[in-house]
Amino acid sequence: MNGFEINKIIAAVIFTVLVVFGIGKITDLIFQVKKPSEAAYKVEAPAVKTASAESSSSGSVDIKALLALGTIEHGEKVFKKCSACHVIAKGGKNKIGPVLYGVLGKKSASVSDYKYSKALIAHGKVWSFAEMNGFLIKPSAHIKGTKMAYAGLKSEKDRASVILYMNSKSDSPLPKP
Repeated sequence: MNGFEINKIIAAVIFTVLVVFGIGKITDLIFQVKKPSEAAYKVEAPAVKTASAESSSSGSVDIKALLALGTIEHGEKVFKKCSACHVIAKGGKNKIGPVLYGVLGKKSASVSDYKYSKALIAHGKVWSFAEMNGFLIKPSAHIKGTKMAYAGLKSEKDRASVILYMNSKSDSPLPKP
């Protein structure tokens, strides 16, 4: 190949690049697109109940109807999520979280050999069915400052089942309302 042919090839490549970019610039001048000042349609997001709103009104929840949704057997399955941090067996050892055997009916932060967060110690309420329901919706919203980082159980059936299962794991379970 001689130098003249190489020059033709290089010129063709440069010409092609200039044509492609030139067409883009020319079309930008010819077709001017104006962006609308407002969106053509608006998406309305549905109102979402926050866990703090639910947990603050947990006293008004019909706990009898809630517990009717769950079963101990289902609670045992759902509690497997909790077993990564908690033990529910009598005489069990604390893990990341405290032992939960017989927790319903006791005052919060009552396991003597577990280091609770200041918020849970200050909470000072007895773990009733309604209190546990509010806590299980979203622990960090129910007790601000708790070190329990679990997102919570959104399903009413799951919460009811876990509460019934936890209540069954006690020397003196609370009577169902």
